[in-house]
Amino acid sequence: MTLRILNQSRRTIILFRLEGLSRTVSTTLLLRQQRHSIATMSPNGLDKNDVYGPTAASELFQFASRRSVVHSTKGIVSSTNPLASQAGIKILEKGGNAADAAVAVAAALNVTEPTSTGIGGDAFMLFWNNSTKKIIALNGSGRSPAALTRELVVNSEGVGTGSLPKPSIHAVTVPGAAAAWVDTVEKVGSGNVSLAEVLAPAIELAENGYPVTQVTAAMWKYGEKQLLTASPNGAEMLVPPNQYNNQVHAPAAGEIMVMKNLAETFRTVGREGKEGFYAGRVAEEIVKAVKARGGVLELEDLRKHAEIGSEFVEPISMFVERFGVNVWECPPNGQGIVALMALGILEQLEKSKTIPPVEELKHNSTEYLHCIIEVLRIAFSDAAWYVTDPHMLKIRTSQLLDKGYLAERAKLFNPKKAAASLDHGSPALNSSDTVYFSVTDNDGNGCSFIM
Repeated sequence: MTLRILNQSRRTIILFRLEGLSRTVSTTLLLRQQRHSIATMSPNGLDKNDVYGPTAASELFQFASRRSVVHSTKGIVSSTNPLASQAGIKILEKGGNAADAAVAVAAALNVTEPTSTGIGGDAFMLFWNNSTKKIIALNGSGRSPAALTRELVVNSEGVGTGSLPKPSIHAVTVPGAAAAWVDTVEKVGSGNVSLAEVLAPAIELAENGYPVTQVTAAMWKYGEKQLLTASPNGAEMLVPPNQYNNQVHAPAAGEIMVMKNLAETFRTVGREGKEGFYAGRVAEEIVKAVKARGGVLELEDLRKHAEIGSEFVEPISMFVERFGVNVWECPPNGQGIVALMALGILEQLEKSKTIPPVEELKHNSTEYLHCIIEVLRIAFSDAAWYVTDPHMLKIRTSQLLDKGYLAERAKLFNPKKAAASLDHGSPALNSSDTVYFSVTDNDGNGCSFIM
């Protein structure tokens, strides 16, 4: 590797050149000359003062990013994929509200990031109604098949306690997302756009194809073999042999991906609502695929979920004293309570002077990350033990959010090292297979969605 430094006016250009590769790669890094040199950069994270001069950092920029804060008078869509965000914007432009647009984003992400989310999963939603000043929570998770018993799981998987193996067919529940989409549009949507219109941008992406992003391509490649073994239809989620690859394969970054069957499923749901997913052709194919792997899902399980629909539940919240704000989440069986517990534990650590105020810690420094990771581990250890089917929950969520209880849990935090083990177990958070996105509209409504 060689390094050259060129002085040009008020900036320094540092060129890194990597030799010995099949081709030479050059990367250019621009730094403000009067601010610092490479040698003086802190190894513990990067904040605004590492990028900008003192005046600019204090008066203009709050973060290391060069992007300005986004402002809008018509609403904002925030998601992990620009095509999905664009789908939400199209619905806002048609007169839809934040809830309508959120469902459009959810469907588009199913197309553009199927490695992280999909209509075969679950969904949780919070909706702020600016007219009533009320928050509505929706639990769009599905239930286990009626025929699934503990004895069946123990006999087939050899697991008596703990978690089911990830590839286990018995880990598959009734898909809740489709009903959640329908219920969101029907019950908190604007009424200005139909479900078919809401799903139209996603249908267009799936039918005509789109270029796959780098991160999604990498995740797709990682799951390529699992797709082929998980279902006889797994190849539908891969690219057929072409001039670049003579095998069925995961799409590469930039490769065009087309999913016509998914487009047809969305079209059916848009036309028929829940009936189009939980009965008829789609439902029969779901049951057929699950039973082929030894599962016990029946058409009656799907029919019952369509009949019951998603559950509109009371949201839970915590008042964060220092900032004077209420933070709202969906209640269990969603994992939102983890965020509230972590906030409460952080608050107790600050009160006890165990840690300084979090905003005084350098963003992404060792101290900052240690603090955030450990409080989340403590919160998740409780969630792994207590969060379950809300109808089977043996304690009240208010008990888990009690300030005194959180103060006791905060005592497990060690500012010098990670805890080797935690009460009730410490689930390993080594993967992420979900998406989060949010939408606001020009009436001041807001929709927070996780799938």
